[in-house]
Amino acid sequence: MPNDDVTRPVASEAPTLRVLSVTLLVVDGPSRGTRVALPDGVARVGTAHGNELRLADPTVSRVHCELRVRSGSVVVRDCGSTNGTFVEGVRLREGEVRPGALVRVGSSTFRIEETAGATYLPLSDRTSFGECVGSSLEMRRVYATLERAAPTTSTVLIEGETGTGKDVAARSLHANSPRASGPFVPIDCGAIPLTLIESELFGHVRGAFSGAVSDRRGVFEEAAGGTVFLDEIGELPMQVQPKLLRAIEQRAIRRVGSNTERPVDVRIIAATNRSLAQCVNEGTFREDLYYRLAVIDVTIPPLRSRREDIATLAKHFYARLGGRGELAPEFLAMLAARSWPGNVRELRNFIERSVSLGLVDQGGAPSGKLPPEEDVAAETLERLVELEVPLKDARQAWTERFETVYVRGMLRKTRGNLTRAAELAGVNRRFMQRIVSRLASRGADLGVDPGDLDDED
Repeated sequence: MPNDDVTRPVASEAPTLRVLSVTLLVVDGPSRGTRVALPDGVARVGTAHGNELRLADPTVSRVHCELRVRSGSVVVRDCGSTNGTFVEGVRLREGEVRPGALVRVGSSTFRIEETAGATYLPLSDRTSFGECVGSSLEMRRVYATLERAAPTTSTVLIEGETGTGKDVAARSLHANSPRASGPFVPIDCGAIPLTLIESELFGHVRGAFSGAVSDRRGVFEEAAGGTVFLDEIGELPMQVQPKLLRAIEQRAIRRVGSNTERPVDVRIIAATNRSLAQCVNEGTFREDLYYRLAVIDVTIPPLRSRREDIATLAKHFYARLGGRGELAPEFLAMLAARSWPGNVRELRNFIERSVSLGLVDQGGAPSGKLPPEEDVAAETLERLVELEVPLKDARQAWTERFETVYVRGMLRKTRGNLTRAAELAGVNRRFMQRIVSRLASRGADLGVDPGDLDDED
């Protein structure tokens, strides 16, 4: 019998978001009759072991599609599958469907069924988390996940479009964790040449390769007691992925050229603007590494999905950039009307440009007529166009100037790796060599090893 003398705590009523209660029932295909529930409102469908709905169908991709439950619908997103995702006979890349819809993947079909009751997803009552700012439902769901992840040592995968603030979320997660007093060491996996990435991650010993004149620690050792942030993890070369997987599983690394392993005490956070599920289907990312990274999976929503945060973010950036007073309502209304394809980063840059160019006065009001963003860009570009020469000559000069800026930026991103720069630019290596040789002959400092210009492989 229960002990009535024991005082029972009253459960706190944490904020939650009510969404549909949904199950998936396979109605056709080799796994017909399989049924799974979505207690967390998210499910991946495919043949891989880590999927919530695993199908024994060879025409289904390893991670075929993903479902996210909303308050009155379910968002279905194809993960770059081979044979596509179809809803009611229409191929779907991403879209909202209602309960009862039939979804065909490969030779299998499952039905989205609404069940009795509702599912309640946790929400945070915060309006910010560390450096993250915003009070929309989408961001409060993100905060709820970050709050639960922060006290743990679990590996976290942060996904989202470019400019959404994945690095900000990573820093905020570290700052709110027990490891906050330890180092936070970021590394851009897409900006390091293939020949150096393993050394950057795990370090090397003296004599391991040409130029290794002394022992050197990698980021895993540098972050001892803290957090390693693997940015752009989707760009990590396949050759290095097995070693990263072992480091995550064993919490031990082996320096390049060494025969001994070294234990490392780090927390790992990874981020990508690419769909790792799609990379798994394409064969460019290991399936086991994907699931090992996505122990806790966080998706930062694009700015267009949380438009109510635009004014809050604008005020936040304005204050940090030294603005005085409050931004005027007409200025905020203009911001809210924009699409912001570059997300939060684009908004921040626009606020900084507005302050720097005096497009808002010291009281936060527009100084005169605030030109559209496209007009500001057009005015800036117009100053760079040579109007004193014929159109043909101006176009040629403009093309050469663009190539110089583009190639220099791409080589800076790849640290002078011409082969990697060509891959990212979507051209072959010989074509990139010719551009670099032409620009270098005109005195442009591009930071490329001259030996690479003589190699015609």
